[in-house]
Amino acid sequence: MRELGSVNLGITLILGSMLETKHLIRASIDLGRELLRSPCEVSETEEGPTRTSVLVPIRSLGVNHRSRIEQHLLALSSQDRYLRFGYAAQDAHIQRYVASLDFDRDEIFGIYNRRLHLLAMAHLAYSTDAEFQSCAEFGVSVLAHARGRQYGARLFERAAMHATNDNIDLMFIHALSENSAMLNIARSAGARVERNGSESEAFLHLPKATLDSRVTELIEEQLAQTDYQLKVQAQQFWRILDNLQKMRRNLGVKDRPH
Repeated sequence: MRELGSVNLGITLILGSMLETKHLIRASIDLGRELLRSPCEVSETEEGPTRTSVLVPIRSLGVNHRSRIEQHLLALSSQDRYLRFGYAAQDAHIQRYVASLDFDRDEIFGIYNRRLHLLAMAHLAYSTDAEFQSCAEFGVSVLAHARGRQYGARLFERAAMHATNDNIDLMFIHALSENSAMLNIARSAGARVERNGSESEAFLHLPKATLDSRVTELIEEQLAQTDYQLKVQAQQFWRILDNLQKMRRNLGVKDRPH
């Protein structure tokens, strides 16, 4: 009977994942259709996933995304840099930070728009101290024009799921106490927030990994990778079309009778 119960549980989890997959794929198709719209038809405030979209494609970033990460962080205002890093980070500080990112040890997650601009990114930094190997620190940044879409919260959820599946027990945030947006994200996820003057720390104890959490992460990452490739192909398509139109205009000028 115990074995039968385990089998039924496994079937239930797989069916649940299949239903979740159906919704994720449908949302991914809707996003793919959006990519066929001309860039001229999309405003600056509309260039991310729609507010009503079920899926916000969040993909893992590798070393080949280092330059885009640097561009993203350099685009932050002085106040945003202060809240993200806890000090008035200058361009040189950010460049050193990006150069020091260890993509083999840590996990970096990002949300791209249809123009392949990195709207938001999160850094899940694993502890280098042997005594705290089951801990990871979370940091996030979102460009000003992309706020109000809960990208920070979605990145936190994505990082927490990955940490869970990677056998991390505790995820924490070290932030300035005035960084209410970051601390609210942690509180909403159930983290315990402790304030110590101008600085605060949030601690979230993570559950054990399950078949459902592992399958969900696998599906979400695959769909995010597919979404990114579609955006790359769409950008290439519109670039080729733009070049063809320029060539036609040039030829039209040359062929015009004097």
